[in-house]
Amino acid sequence: MDEALSTYNYAALPLEVSREPMPSDPSANPFRLVVDPVMRLRLRKALADLIDSHDAELARYVSDGALSLDSYKEYIELFARSLRETMHSKEGVAYLMESCGFETNMEDINLYPETRWRVTRDW
Repeated sequence: MDEALSTYNYAALPLEVSREPMPSDPSANPFRLVVDPVMRLRLRKALADLIDSHDAELARYVSDGALSLDSYKEYIELFARSLRETMHSKEGVAYLMESCGFETNMEDINLYPETRWRVTRDW
């Protein structure tokens, strides 16, 4: 990681579970995802908070003169890198899990979970 970015830490934002109306019927989803709608809302809120936190930190780096940006393209690249590095860490996954109401032990987090498909397709 760049030295300028490594001196700053991202702060986890407090999470309040939204009482917004439930999303549309999960069975109407074209991908047929059957996931608890409340859990999906919690995860979406946690991701939105994480994105807002990263955006605010990058803006702070620029305003402090610690980071120089030449274009929106460069901003998006740095923003994506920042999110990727966070989500590819046990701390990032723990943040999402805790935001969704789970107690986590960092040692138990698997950064490379197996995808177990149940459907086979005859192409």
